[in-house]
Amino acid sequence: MVIRVAVAGASGYAGGELLRLIAQHPELEVTTVTGRSTVGRTVGEVQPHLRSAADLVFQDTTPEVLAGHDAVFLALPHGQSGAIAEQLPDDVLVVDAGADHRLASEADWRAFYPGDWHGAWTYGVPELLAEGGRLREALAGTKRIAAPGCNASAVSLALAPAVAAGLVEQEDLVAVLAVGPSGAGRSTRPDLSASELLGSANAYAVGGVHRHTPEILQNLALVTGVRGSISFTPVLVPMARGILATCTARLAPDADERRLRAVYDEAYGDERFVHLLPAGSFPAVEHAIGANTLLLGLAVDTAARRLVVVAALDNLVKGTAGAAIQSANLALGLPEAAGLPIDGTAP
Repeated sequence: MVIRVAVAGASGYAGGELLRLIAQHPELEVTTVTGRSTVGRTVGEVQPHLRSAADLVFQDTTPEVLAGHDAVFLALPHGQSGAIAEQLPDDVLVVDAGADHRLASEADWRAFYPGDWHGAWTYGVPELLAEGGRLREALAGTKRIAAPGCNASAVSLALAPAVAAGLVEQEDLVAVLAVGPSGAGRSTRPDLSASELLGSANAYAVGGVHRHTPEILQNLALVTGVRGSISFTPVLVPMARGILATCTARLAPDADERRLRAVYDEAYGDERFVHLLPAGSFPAVEHAIGANTLLLGLAVDTAARRLVVVAALDNLVKGTAGAAIQSANLALGLPEAAGLPIDGTAP
């Protein structure tokens, strides 16, 4: 059975990664790609590394072009997916890799994003803990999926087991992330150019203003029902892709490393795409590049009485396109791991 797929915004980094991963999928076949400034050009011209899709021609991003497919992936800038998605048939699986359908609170949307709020869809992180289980159960059979923010995935999966078990204080969470510029998309900006990035690192969206902040808090409240607080600071570093998230939380009085490791083992021990490393080991971004995996290292800072979890992922795979396909597999009744690599690339 061939499942016909359209990818809107296939000229960007997330859209290109969707094409790369779907090319290896046993059931999905991309039959339509759309863009705006690339209409009439081929994928081979715009994404020359994608030889398997080189002859596909970009069409305009309209509901009429996207209709008639079994699944539609929207890899569009924030604020552009909602209006298009509203015009797509209810029986078509639509996966939004942008932010338009991630936030359940209209107030959160208005505080962090411009434009209209379009409501929340089923959130696309299958391994995330939720009341009564994991979000995997909610994804089965759904027709509307909100793929996650890459930073939000890293922090949420890093802290969720400890928060759910009550082993850390939800009001004192801190995350500092080293991130590659591909997370900002393919737009041309001076601060994303090589001459600005190489040999430097700079923090941005400092002081609680990053758009993934409410998404993280929403995720961590899924089990406890408590909206905590987090100090979240991303730092732009000179690597094309990847995230290294150092997340810390104040320990509850009865928490220790043995209990914490047991909780994380229980949460992720059977997961294919989330791996807890052995005690004393911590991940590097290079070990996750190209793979749909999140790697975790855990320690306890006994002097500061804080849990430290270091998470590494590829922001374009497990952080975006891989998560979108993993969630789509569940919605379509396919094997969850279909088409998704577990091995990274090295060097």
